[in-house]
Formats: sequence, structure tokens, C-alpha cells
Amino acid sequence: MDHIPNGSESPGSVTAADARVLDNPAHERFDLWLGDELVGILGYRDEDDIPGFTAGPGEVVAFMHTVVKEDFGGRGLAAILVGEALGSARERGWKVRPICTYVRRYVASNPAHLDILVAE
Repeated sequence: MDHIPNGSESPGSVTAADARVLDNPAHERFDLWLGDELVGILGYRDEDDIPGFTAGPGEVVAFMHTVVKEDFGGRGLAAILVGEALGSARERGWKVRPICTYVRRYVASNPAHLDILVAE
């Protein structure tokens, strides 16, 4: 997982109830919001847009990278983001290729999502 430094003071404790994950298809990512602040993203791409992959449109979506602002690291927010994104993928009938190493680690610890993954 990458971190984005932003120079602001570290906020108080954060709970899952404080976080909102919204799909942002215009930017091909899921956005993680705390209040009115964007604190993380999970970028994705439909594999039909990636050279070398043979999936048709909407068949397989690659989860490319997960990023949480450095000031919000270590609070489990990346896990919330990835879990919500995988849940959304399941609801949409997507198969997911976990390019992002954080997504791979998350799924290794949360095997309930294995059925929607495609092998590397």
C-alpha cells in the first residue's frame, strides 16, 4: 500500500462507521472518504482496456493500487476500502484480478472473496 503525505495534523481515532467508500467510475477508482476529506483510493481498470489481457468488457476488473494518505495510515482504513470494493465487485458480477499487493494480502486474510478472483 502506498501513502500520500499531506502535512496536516493526525486526526483522532477513526472507526469503520466514519468511513464511506464510493465508486468513482470517471476516475476508475473507489474513493474512501472520512467526512468531507478524501483519504484513500483503490484504482481499477477493466481488463479489456489493458494491453495483453483478453477479457471482454466488464468480465474482469483489475484492482491496480491502493493508496491511503500517510496521516491516516495504521488505522485499518485500507482494509475497509478494499473490503467495500470487493463487495461492490461481487454485487456487480465482476471477476477481480488483484494486481495490487495490498489487495492480495487482504484476500489472503479474508478468503471469503477468493471466489471472485481470477488467477494471475
